[in-house]
Amino acid sequence: MDRRRRENKWYVKLNDFFDKEKISMDDFVPATVVGYSQWPKNTPNYWALPAMADAVGWTYRKDWFSRPEIQSAFKAKYGRDLAPPKTYDELKQIAEFFQGREIDGKKVYGAYIFTERGSEGITMGVTNVLYNYGFAYDNPKKPYQMQGIVNSADAAKGLEFYKELYKCCTAPGMTNAYMQEGLDAFKSGQVAMQMNWFAFFPGLYKDPNVGGDKIGFFVNPAGPKGHFTQLGGQGISVVATSDHKDDALAYIKWFAQPAVQQKWWQIGGYSALKAVVDAPDFPKSAAFAPQFLESMGIVKDFWAEPSYAQLLLDMQKRVHDYVVADKGTAQQALDLLVKDWTKVFKEQGKEVASSQ
Repeated sequence: MDRRRRENKWYVKLNDFFDKEKISMDDFVPATVVGYSQWPKNTPNYWALPAMADAVGWTYRKDWFSRPEIQSAFKAKYGRDLAPPKTYDELKQIAEFFQGREIDGKKVYGAYIFTERGSEGITMGVTNVLYNYGFAYDNPKKPYQMQGIVNSADAAKGLEFYKELYKCCTAPGMTNAYMQEGLDAFKSGQVAMQMNWFAFFPGLYKDPNVGGDKIGFFVNPAGPKGHFTQLGGQGISVVATSDHKDDALAYIKWFAQPAVQQKWWQIGGYSALKAVVDAPDFPKSAAFAPQFLESMGIVKDFWAEPSYAQLLLDMQKRVHDYVVADKGTAQQALDLLVKDWTKVFKEQGKEVASSQ
């Protein structure tokens, strides 16, 4: 949701409506309430109903991983069994193993990761590594204090890792690639592993060429400083200037019902309702359900600020310049990002501390 529109009262605040209709935010996965409904975050001010829960996850070629000759070759080289990676070091090792390997007469590549520059792609990719290397947006005890946090030595190591993964283990030409390019790469049998949003996994599982028994899923791997993944998804809001506010509210009331939320999950949507995702049989309801559930418990999100669009474009530029265009060092990229973000926040009238 556009944070600026909330701040300028373009959306209907839903607290009274939720109270009237007995819709409780306590009934939804906490991360989705914070990420989709609250403004400011972590305050009981609700502007949306959590609608489409989502996070970054990974797919892999389960059929390739299970081939005896591939398993033997991997174990001979690395001294461990080939299995979905639990850490980013393991993921890079697996990606290096598959990079350039010939499978069924075709050259394949190790991993697909986000690199798109124009909107949000490379940021939504690199954060999955950065969070797990210790990167944070600011000091939780002092908002907008970014120096030494955004550009910490650990954060720089995470950015270096993402570039190493991009350089060593991705297909040629993936310089500006996001969701669709990842789906195409995986469906066409180009890559062993693919970073993408859970939203696409139902369709991939049904794919006649790479779905079913051929596909597997794993949670975004851990890093040396933590285990998180990037939040996606969205909520449903009501536009304050709409002539159909009552219709929109009626829809939200209907959509919030447990039976409707269950159906939403069954047809390929991602419910954020605890009654659906915490049900005993949920992990067995889809091949990717356990990974989705785990991922929604470790999500982190980008800035929730009225100026988030500019903050995002700044990060897109600095990260893409370093990872793809080979400009400068990781430390320099993050130092410049702190300067960019400091300028944006100062223009917004925020007090920005210069050091920790």
